[in-house]
Amino acid sequence: MATIIFGFLFFAVPNLFFGIFKINDGLIGTNLAIIGISQFVMVTSLIYFSLKYLKKDMTYIGLNFNHWKRDLSNGLGVTLVRVVVDFGFIIPNTGGANRADVLEVINSLDGTTTGLISLLILGVVGGGITEEIYNRGFFINIMKDLFKNETVGLWISSVLSILFFSVGHLPSSNLLWYDILVASIIYTSLFLYTGRLTAPMIAHAAWNSTAILLINYWYF
Repeated sequence: MATIIFGFLFFAVPNLFFGIFKINDGLIGTNLAIIGISQFVMVTSLIYFSLKYLKKDMTYIGLNFNHWKRDLSNGLGVTLVRVVVDFGFIIPNTGGANRADVLEVINSLDGTTTGLISLLILGVVGGGITEEIYNRGFFINIMKDLFKNETVGLWISSVLSILFFSVGHLPSSNLLWYDILVASIIYTSLFLYTGRLTAPMIAHAAWNSTAILLINYWYF
């Protein structure tokens, strides 16, 4: 439980640091890459040593690449459907460039290639990789072990993971709540279906990077 609490703090600290002290203009540009890399280093190190303390390794939380081709297909397939539905129908009909989440991406871009690459690093490394290791792999497997019945524990921990992931993104409207819950359910379902982190990591990273690129192209 301490690892879950500290992991959440490790996600927040880099954002708070640049948001409060406004070094290099705060939450834009290369700072975004620094945030993503910092989150990866701090959170994965915390989880690695926590698992080592429990006499387990990263494969225990589903981090293996034994079926990476199948996971790649599943992850990209899910992402393709989401892109078509969201950018083809939902986003244009729910505010487009005026949506809070689209505006957040626009505000993070500084109009430079470096800024775009930095935001992609944050989305892939901080989001697609680190959030899945923490929210899906570690959270679900550790929480389910608290229950005597493994099946019950798995379902309860999965629901809690979905809610925890969603609340952690601080959605500010019903629309954003819907979006983040759908994403969380998709990533959790991929994890439960495959038993591995590869598919949800690919889906999460692919969605984040595709969304950033499309917003930069269409709305920035």
